[in-house]
Amino acid sequence: MGQDIQGKVAYITGAGSGIGRATALQLAKESVNVGLIARTESKLKEVAKEAESLGVKASVAVADIANMDEANQAIDHLQHELGSADILINNAGIGLHGSFLETDPKDWKHTFEVNVFGTYHITRAVLPQMIEKDQGDIINISSSNGLKGTAGSTAYSASKFAVQGMTEALMQEVRRHNIRVFTLNPSLVATELAFGDKLDEQDQEKFMQPEDLAEYMVSQLKLHPRIFIKQSLQWATNPF
Repeated sequence: MGQDIQGKVAYITGAGSGIGRATALQLAKESVNVGLIARTESKLKEVAKEAESLGVKASVAVADIANMDEANQAIDHLQHELGSADILINNAGIGLHGSFLETDPKDWKHTFEVNVFGTYHITRAVLPQMIEKDQGDIINISSSNGLKGTAGSTAYSASKFAVQGMTEALMQEVRRHNIRVFTLNPSLVATELAFGDKLDEQDQEKFMQPEDLAEYMVSQLKLHPRIFIKQSLQWATNPF
């Protein structure tokens, strides 16, 4: 028998759109209360309204997770509204593509501030809650670029490799507290982050959808606490 996630509390970053939004709503369908973090309040409120229509509690916290103070304030707010987290989905991130020499150093730095330090800030704020409960699940959304670098993605790949290493090390640290930490490494997903408005509806259907990853994450969370998949790679069947 697997783990029952009904009634649990999940915090999700980047919850206003894409994978984060889809994950929040999929968890709401499973009767999980959701804490939503992103930079755009209007988008968060739309997701919260939809989640609440499914019969769960939803709370929003506007924050730039690259800023540690804002990240801490967001987690404090969600804990006050919903209670301590049982599940953390570190989804928020930015993409940066361009050749090594042509990429502005400021953009390189900002990519790490969001993708690496943002994940660190949120996890650092949430982890004591899980340690106190002696249980929890942390899912970090990395990328196939976090396992294999590609030309034109030096900054993005480097940041996702860093997330990969941080996740694996943290996994070893917190297993004694019955906390599972694992990564998802999807290839191209039909989101605004990946494609902007370059794909028409027919082409988008060829790629993985945010809902595909949301369903997959829920299936992982439902695994019996004695087992977890520390790393997985997701590909679309035939997008080209």
